[in-house]
Amino acid sequence: MNRKQHSRRDLLKTLGTGAIAATMAGCASVAITDARYQRPYSRKPWVAPKISMVNVIREIVGHRPYRPSGFVVKSERFGDKVVVHNYGHGGGGISLSWGSSALAVRETLGMEPGQAAVIGSGVMGLTSARLLQDAGWKVTIYTRDVARHTTSNVAGGEWGPFSVHDPEVSSPAFKAQLQFAARIAHHAYTNLGGPDYGVRWTELYTLGDTPIEEEGEFSDLYPYSINLTPNEHPFTAPYVRHELTMMVEPATFLRRLTQDFHLAGGQYVIRNFNDKDEILALSEPVIFNCTGLGAAVLFEDTELTPAKGQLVYLPPDPDVDYLTIGGGPSNLYMFSRSDAVVLGGTFKIGDYSTHPEPAETQRIVSEHQRIFSNFRNAG
Repeated sequence: MNRKQHSRRDLLKTLGTGAIAATMAGCASVAITDARYQRPYSRKPWVAPKISMVNVIREIVGHRPYRPSGFVVKSERFGDKVVVHNYGHGGGGISLSWGSSALAVRETLGMEPGQAAVIGSGVMGLTSARLLQDAGWKVTIYTRDVARHTTSNVAGGEWGPFSVHDPEVSSPAFKAQLQFAARIAHHAYTNLGGPDYGVRWTELYTLGDTPIEEEGEFSDLYPYSINLTPNEHPFTAPYVRHELTMMVEPATFLRRLTQDFHLAGGQYVIRNFNDKDEILALSEPVIFNCTGLGAAVLFEDTELTPAKGQLVYLPPDPDVDYLTIGGGPSNLYMFSRSDAVVLGGTFKIGDYSTHPEPAETQRIVSEHQRIFSNFRNAG
């Protein structure tokens, strides 16, 4: 499948299960000692994550704000107010944040910097606010929830501008906008590497039944890309693509952005808005709408819908310092972070339910156990 024409979410729907091993991976990290199975970039031995139901420490649901035609960045005038919209990024919010927010702030070119309001304190709100401050604006963030309670804080965090739109629906103009936002964001994150912002380069392995193509129009942003044949890796899926990607740890990143916002003189106001009129009654003449899924009601966007994701958290594992995507019949991923090993595997469009589903947790855990089941016997 051509990633240039399809999102990673679409790709993962087609990735096969690979050879199904007879046993499931258990609770021990097992290194592979055979030299053939050294990881191609780090040359470290493969180590399986400790995946089991007894190791689950947390289950959580988040709702990605998804629009088939893509995210919205535009300005709109309401009387003497200018509203700049920046919402609807699906599964690519953290990845696209700096780029999409740069596009949004560009809507203020020609205006005299003054007072600005940002509605929403997720990653789009915070990056919009910081770029506005850098441009000379005095910014107040109005938010129902502080950053640690937003959808952004329950994101996986791997840098990848995917699951953002339906390429069969979105326009050429949007695809160009996505290209611009992704590349600006990628450049910004490469300037923030290190523990302060929780950004680091790490190895990514995409798993499938057939040789996996490059990331299409984003392939140049994934260095050290190679395909591994079935005898060059220990995964149950026969084919693996190895790349380097950036991992953005959401809790660290959002906390640091909040600190930077305060240090630059920004103010927070905890407030819930019930409709557009309440927003337009604010004193600031320029208002940034970074409300994510809330824009469906506040600004009557009927295309905006949730894409429910469920994450399963395991304790952090210092021996596992790589990521995986795919390897099963659903949207599976394993992200090893400093705060947890995060397992994901759902993208349910139109599902507003907020409670973790036990059956989904069991499925996500068991499918990931199968992915790593060959690690036990290799070497």
